[in-house]
Amino acid sequence: MTTVFVTTRAGQRIELAAVDGDTLMQTVVNSDSSEMTALCGGCRSCATCHVYVAAPWFAKLPPLDPDEDGLLEGTQHRQDNSRLSCQIALTKELDGLEVTIAPEE
Repeated sequence: MTTVFVTTRAGQRIELAAVDGDTLMQTVVNSDSSEMTALCGGCRSCATCHVYVAAPWFAKLPPLDPDEDGLLEGTQHRQDNSRLSCQIALTKELDGLEVTIAPEE
């Protein structure tokens, strides 16, 4: 199991247990306190699972691919540490990952 810490739009920090190999999006959506819409279900076609990744963790993620970069480019709230949570596969190396759910578009 991998633990992730998610800050909601309301500022509440929640701790979630994730199954290794699941995406961050799956973990957040399956939690009781989810604010994440994830309309496309993880198909990388909507950006409704947009998160901000805490600085120490951002460099541990694989680089953005052109499709993810393009979707994030179309959002109003993109930051340097923006990622789509559907593209973050959770592994033991990401145990303790900290993210904040981006404002709704």
